[in-house]
Amino acid sequence: MPDAVVIGAGPNGLVAANLMVDAGWSVEVLEAQPEPGGAVRSDRGVHPDYVSDVFSAFYPLAVASPVLAGLDLAAEGLRWSHAPRVLAHPLADGRCAVLERRVEDTCAGLAGFAAADGDAWRALYEGWARLGPDLVRSLFAPFPPVRSGLRLAARLRTAGGLRLARNLALPVRRLGEEVFAGEGGRLLLAGNALHADLAPEAAGSGGFGWLMSMLGQSHGFPVPAGGSGELTAALVNRLRRRGGVLRCGERVVSVAVRGGRAVGVETAGGESVRAHRAVLADTSAPALYRDLVGEEHLPGRLVRDLERFQWDFATFKVDWALTGPVPWTAPQAAGAGTVHLADGVDGLTRFAAQLAMGQVPEEPFVLFGQMTTADPSRSPVGTESAWAYTHLPQRITSDAGRDGITGCWDAREQEAMADRVEQQVERFAPGFRARIAARRILAPTTLQALNENLHNGAINNGTTALHQQAVFRPTPGTGRPETPVKGLFLASAAAHPGGGVHGAPGANAARAALRSHGLHSLLHRAQRV
Repeated sequence: MPDAVVIGAGPNGLVAANLMVDAGWSVEVLEAQPEPGGAVRSDRGVHPDYVSDVFSAFYPLAVASPVLAGLDLAAEGLRWSHAPRVLAHPLADGRCAVLERRVEDTCAGLAGFAAADGDAWRALYEGWARLGPDLVRSLFAPFPPVRSGLRLAARLRTAGGLRLARNLALPVRRLGEEVFAGEGGRLLLAGNALHADLAPEAAGSGGFGWLMSMLGQSHGFPVPAGGSGELTAALVNRLRRRGGVLRCGERVVSVAVRGGRAVGVETAGGESVRAHRAVLADTSAPALYRDLVGEEHLPGRLVRDLERFQWDFATFKVDWALTGPVPWTAPQAAGAGTVHLADGVDGLTRFAAQLAMGQVPEEPFVLFGQMTTADPSRSPVGTESAWAYTHLPQRITSDAGRDGITGCWDAREQEAMADRVEQQVERFAPGFRARIAARRILAPTTLQALNENLHNGAINNGTTALHQQAVFRPTPGTGRPETPVKGLFLASAAAHPGGGVHGAPGANAARAALRSHGLHSLLHRAQRV
């Protein structure tokens, strides 16, 4: 009987398992899919000569994460690779906002939009340099972040803390208007905010756009050399080398509860796997509480709160094997790993407004990844392994375009939506479609079939909006991984601090489980060895 059973071998589940093994616990991880990784997997499914990331691809939060740094995954062979430029947002008139690797170069480029905007970007970055490390530690710590929060508060008192707090609460459109005179800086902030489900007019979108932009400036948007699956392989290798057990193709169908305590799990194959000390769930909150535990074991208030749980946007993704580089009209986009495609901040607002109305956007905001540019090992010399994704409503009411897409995602609708994404790319890179050797379409339903946590293609396990963060995540409570069932811990991005590949929800759940048995200090000693 293992000390702990972990449901799900996504990055959070694997982080949790590693930390508990470090503390001396025996751990068994059960994964429903044939392979581990959750939304961190790569393959050669588009073309045998091209490595494609199936889900996530760029990992600024991973390289900034103190959780992953503590695991020393470089010792397991993980290497990071960077594109020459971090991010680009080309415009139809040929101008291009660029987040460069060096802050001096970013400032110089933004000054081309408005003379004072280089200094404005530098001021934002200097504030990040003073506060960023403590902010990241506070963000990734269990809630409330007492020690890191006290350090951050002390720095805020001497660094214009109230003004910074106001900026973080602003909608990103307003933040951009207050800070930048030209369009370039505004585009970088607003496009990064829409990596999550935060419209330019949403409260707090300024803070998220600032966080992602500053992470990009300080850490880049790196990729694992060889494919995103290399990050998963490092976590798995570390776990197994230290005695942890991983079993794939084992779907957990229920959590066994006895006397108000989680004592194990039941699998689809009829196996009972008992846990001596804890069960950790790298699953969505609705799946854990409704499907695996059952309402009969939960307080009525939690059951009612789950009715108000809000998913983030659905996602539609296309992968390509390209015979040559993308023919961008704006040459600066050629060296960027990530490219944002929309007609300015107004285009982002139109896109978000159509999503809010349940419409499939007529001109989607496209996040485009040039993976061979970021990591030359991904495809043959002179070619490009590329992908793009866009957001869609969770429930489609109408199509703002001409294709009549309803969300049934039959072959016709998948092809129509993929064509719409490609048409948006063509607007900024004429001739793009002529370079497609192969493509793969991942509709929202396909993404969910490959990873059940991605409900209808929701990639963040719940909205990033303020009303479902911190003490409100996943439902109003403490913002902690403990659940109403003793010995059961929520270890997924459904828990604070939410989505992104950084391992914090898994780490917080592991530490809570260890703390419940008085072993938290042992974990810290083990990590220092």
